Parts: sequence; C-alpha cells; structure tokens
Amino acid sequence: MSVTKGRVHSIQSMGTVDGPGVRFVVFMQGCNLRCKCCHNPDTWNYNEGREYTPIEIVYKASRFKEYFGEKGGITLSGGEPILQAKFAKEVFSLCHENGINTCLDTSGSVLNDDIKALLSVTDRVLLDIKYTDDDSYVENVGCHLAPVLEFLSYLNEKGIPTTLRQVIIPTINDSTDNILKLKTIADSHDCVDKIELLPFKKICQIKYDELKIDFPFGNIEQAKADDVSKLKQLISEYC
Repeated sequence: MSVTKGRVHSIQSMGTVDGPGVRFVVFMQGCNLRCKCCHNPDTWNYNEGREYTPIEIVYKASRFKEYFGEKGGITLSGGEPILQAKFAKEVFSLCHENGINTCLDTSGSVLNDDIKALLSVTDRVLLDIKYTDDDSYVENVGCHLAPVLEFLSYLNEKGIPTTLRQVIIPTINDSTDNILKLKTIADSHDCVDKIELLPFKKICQIKYDELKIDFPFGNIEQAKADDVSKLKQLISEYC
C-alpha cells in the first residue's frame, strides 16, 4: 500500500507568528506563485526539500504539545501548502485525532475538491490578501484576485475562522484606499475575525543572492513601524 508523502522545506518547532498561540510550523516545498515580495524563494521548486509522511510530521508536532496551550497547535505554511492538499489533509486529520489544533497559511489561489477536503479538517486559515485590485495581483503575484476571493467565499460558506494577512509594501499597497478596501472585504465575510498587517522587510535578500536571482522589490524601502501602525488604526476592530 502506498504511503502519502509530502515535500517539506523546513520546520520551526515553536513559532509565535504563524497563527494563534505557540505553533509547530511546517513550511511546505513548492509554490505556484512568484510574488515580488516573497521572503522564501528557496521554497519555490517542488522537487527540492525533504520528504515526510503525515505520521512523521504529527509525531514531531506531538512532542511539543505541552507548549501549545489552549490556542496553539500546528500550522502548514510554505511555499504553498494547498498544492500538497492530500498530504496536508492527512496531517490535519491525524492532528485532530491527537487533539492538536490545525492552521493553514495560504495564498488561496486554488480551490478544488482535494483542498475542500483539507479545509474540512482546518481549524483556522491565515489567508494572504496580497493586494485589493486585480492589476496589482497580475503584476506582482502572477495570478488574479478573483480566485482568492472565491477561496474566501468558500471559507465564509463553511464558517472557518479566518485571519486576513497583508504585507505592507511602501509605494505599492501602503495607501489608505487599499486598507479601506481590505476592511470592506473583511466586513463582507463573517468568517474573518482578524486582520494582520505585516511590515515589508528585506532580510530575505541574502536568499536571493545565494540563489543568484533578482529580488524584484530589492530597491523598495522597508516599511516603517509607525506607518504600519497608522494603517492598523483604520482596521483597529480586527487587530
């Protein structure tokens, strides 16, 4: 009998920024997008990384269960975890059998039956709404906004608690208009109970240099904490 395996880039045993509480974070290998602000270009190629079985992942996560508390658990991030939806679904199913909370960090650019099955065992989704207009998505991400909103609509239909996330990039999406559009998206989906605005940073530059590829946003200044805080005030009810 064949055993489902997934390709994993790396694991962070006690993360605190990838979902509620303390999380065991699994960064999956492979991504279908090419975001110009991507911090993990080393996760793009699916054929790299290390193979794991779902049992191996959950066994590793369970060793940290005592630190999770009421809110913590496991987060599948990336890369793009929904590209390995069958593997992810098996991981999350085993987590539920072992009383471990599940969280999915995704761009939401794809939705199919395998992903819907994964979402049926997902306790929370961290959904990246990278921009609020289609032109910016096409230019800076490589997909359209519509599939992402369709993904969010499905989360709303199923009542899956959702955190909207957006990296704030100076001169690109740091306008009041963009943030108010993001708030409008949140307001129209009851499943959204939190919005996180994350400052654009360039600590990833070394990865691009090592891979000998251009960092498209390498000439853009990092976001200033005060500027991001002002934008957060516009959506203070979610923060």
